Amino acid sequence: MNRPEPPRALVLCGAQRFDPTLGKAVRALGLEGPVALVTAGFQEREAEDQDIRAELGAEVENLRLHARADEAFAADAELRAAHRERQGALRHKQDFYRIRLEHALEAQHVVSQRRAPAAILAEEHEASLAEIRQLDAYHLGQCARIHRAFETSVRPFERPAIARHRAELARILAASSVLVLAGGHVATLLNRLRLFGVAELCPGKPVAGFSGGAMVLCERVVLFHDSPPQGPGAAEVLDHGLGLCPGYVALPQPEMRLRLDDAERVSVMARRFAPARVLALPSGAAVTLEQGRATRVEGALLLTGDGTSVPFGPKGGA
Repeated sequence: MNRPEPPRALVLCGAQRFDPTLGKAVRALGLEGPVALVTAGFQEREAEDQDIRAELGAEVENLRLHARADEAFAADAELRAAHRERQGALRHKQDFYRIRLEHALEAQHVVSQRRAPAAILAEEHEASLAEIRQLDAYHLGQCARIHRAFETSVRPFERPAIARHRAELARILAASSVLVLAGGHVATLLNRLRLFGVAELCPGKPVAGFSGGAMVLCERVVLFHDSPPQGPGAAEVLDHGLGLCPGYVALPQPEMRLRLDDAERVSVMARRFAPARVLALPSGAAVTLEQGRATRVEGALLLTGDGTSVPFGPKGGA
């Protein structure tokens, strides 16, 4: 998949509900002009963006990607059917990947509990991680294949139902100083951004994302929950992200979803996605990256291969 031109500046934030940092981080970029906002992850509630508007304190144009997709599907039955078929294929692939992944992660845990000479344990532990990485890579390859098939056969950008909206979106983005991606349902958010090729419409423009919006900016979107209600969780790769933030994996709300005191889990997460840096973004966290370097950091944590989480930043884990 082609990677869009990287933004001049990029902001990753944690959840905004109780400890908002988005407005402060965006204002620190020193930009002037309206903000283009994506709340498609809110799905049918995407128009309920009053809190975000108040936090940003600027003129905001909501891109309405969820509503635009509904309009496009209503106008083009062939596109709607092909899109539904693609989503079904992706769900099936995710299910089969999850089955294999859960077994591989369980095997890794069992191996980590065995007693043997240190050199042998290190080799076997690395072999277990290599198997998990191979599953991740295979799944991402399957996702890319399904997306390519859809784009080749359907050519969504050439269809009037999509092209009309893309022209409008391009005009809005050209007049905007920054693109902001809210959270919500991360799969829906990524889907709508990809459907309209939003990242390709604003090359080089500063981008900020919080929660799910931060996740989709990375090369891989990783779903995670160490202690879900149904039992032990397995962190899984959902799909390729937008690739605007290469070299990072964003994990928002670690205070609710990660057991940072579990050294084995932290180590596996960090080593599994290396050489990418795995960033935990708790509520109140904000990371500004310029030319790939962290220039302003507040509250973010870097997961390390030795099983710890350390402050991330220009003077820390960066």
